[in-house]
Amino acid sequence: MKKGWFVFLLLALFSVPGWAKLRVFACEPEWGALAEALGAGQVKVFVATTARQDPHHIQARPSLIAKMRRTDLLVCTGAGLEVGWLPLLLRKAHNGRLQPGQPGYLLAANHVPLLEKPQRLDRSEGDIHALGNPHIQTDPRNMLRVAGPLSARLTQLDPDHRDDYQQRLEQFRNQWLAAIRQWESKAQPLRGMRIVVHHRQWPYLEKWLGLKQVAELEPKPGIPPSPGHLASLKSRLSHEPAQAIIHAAYMDAKPAQWLEKQTGIPAVMLPFTVGGSPEADDLYGLYEDTINRLLKAQP
Repeated sequence: MKKGWFVFLLLALFSVPGWAKLRVFACEPEWGALAEALGAGQVKVFVATTARQDPHHIQARPSLIAKMRRTDLLVCTGAGLEVGWLPLLLRKAHNGRLQPGQPGYLLAANHVPLLEKPQRLDRSEGDIHALGNPHIQTDPRNMLRVAGPLSARLTQLDPDHRDDYQQRLEQFRNQWLAAIRQWESKAQPLRGMRIVVHHRQWPYLEKWLGLKQVAELEPKPGIPPSPGHLASLKSRLSHEPAQAIIHAAYMDAKPAQWLEKQTGIPAVMLPFTVGGSPEADDLYGLYEDTINRLLKAQP
């Protein structure tokens, strides 16, 4: 009888919401890393994608649906980045906590001024995002813009740990501002650097560091580079040289490598998100490694 009562007490204690960690479903690694930084000890984070996957094109696997069913907070980029798979996951998971308008639904892009908003929508122009370019994570200042709303949402869902979340937010802000100052000082030699990009993923990085995009390997966004287009780029770059050919960790490196051999312009793989390189194993490493790789490409 006493043993049974003891087991009952244990079950009762561990069923109290305050003992359970807040479950966070992050669509991309950068938001998983940010949630970990702001909620360490109080959150259990699951990340749906890796740095080696194109976040535009993810299969809505049963394992992702199962994870979403048990999630308290969904954190995704938004701005149409996950339009091909996130709505399907939300429908199949039947988790009312994660529906748009609920506290458990957070889109990072809603808290960032978006660049490259199209003047008109025309599918013949390739994969154009109607709300603007969604690749906001390439500028670390956007992490600060998202950190506040994310911390507030964690607090709303888990008010018992309000002080912990507030303390971590302040600590993150102070450390992140110091890191941004350090990166901007280190990256001064990159200002005005002329780059060729594989895909239109880097406007936020370009604006932050003062890079100048002069060409794209894709003839149109989302359209793979053709031999003819690459040949025309080779000719163009012989007259208007660039200093680096940029591609993300998950993209096919062959077009950039071909153009490197033809022009002598170094092809530079950038991590793009957390986990995109061995050095980019956390948020700090993501930006540190990005700058280091760009600096190394300079003559």
